[in-house]
Amino acid sequence: MAPIKIKKTNTIMFNTTKSIIAFIALGISINASAQNDPKAKTILDDLSKTTKAYTTIKAEFSFTIEKKDKTKETQNGKIEVKGVKYKLVIPGHEIYCDGKSVWDFIKDANEAQIKDMDAGGEDAVNPSNIFTMYEKGFKYKFESEDATKQIISLFPNNPDKKKFHTVKLVVDKTKKQISSVKMLMKDGSTHTYDIKSFVANADMPDTNFVFDKKAHPGVDVEDLRDSK
Repeated sequence: MAPIKIKKTNTIMFNTTKSIIAFIALGISINASAQNDPKAKTILDDLSKTTKAYTTIKAEFSFTIEKKDKTKETQNGKIEVKGVKYKLVIPGHEIYCDGKSVWDFIKDANEAQIKDMDAGGEDAVNPSNIFTMYEKGFKYKFESEDATKQIISLFPNNPDKKKFHTVKLVVDKTKKQISSVKMLMKDGSTHTYDIKSFVANADMPDTNFVFDKKAHPGVDVEDLRDSK
């Protein structure tokens, strides 16, 4: 997904968009050649098997940035995923993807920007990979568990290309679902995602993932796709 040119609404919102996309990319194919913890691999294999069996995912989440000085900012979001299609709602923005194009509707500006889904190069991440970023580009280590949860640390194979050095993944032991993700950033801050609700296999028409211009009178549409 290409970087989206966004008119200013608030700082945390823009940072959230980028970080959510990074979180949502927490992957889809474990690097078996990496030296990894066998117990962590078993947990992640079970998590992957469960997630891939879902036809759709609908979730509500909170996103908290804790800065180095311990100040915190939190906002909430919603996401729907169906295959490679998704709809992401965060403060000030609604982002739609039909599997080919991405619409970013900026509410305050009443503006929608359209880009190609695959723009942005090899390292581009895709919100349709929500709850599965852990599978690609990471080494992993089992940390701890109790009666309800298991905690795994993820370390990027190419840390020089990432803004974070560690990801703490919390897995619901019974449901085999991600319940929380904490990204430890190189600048000393932490980005934490807590899943507030999770619904799998809900009916989702394909129209959910296309921006409806008629529903937004007067919207200014800027088409930035290579092939229009």
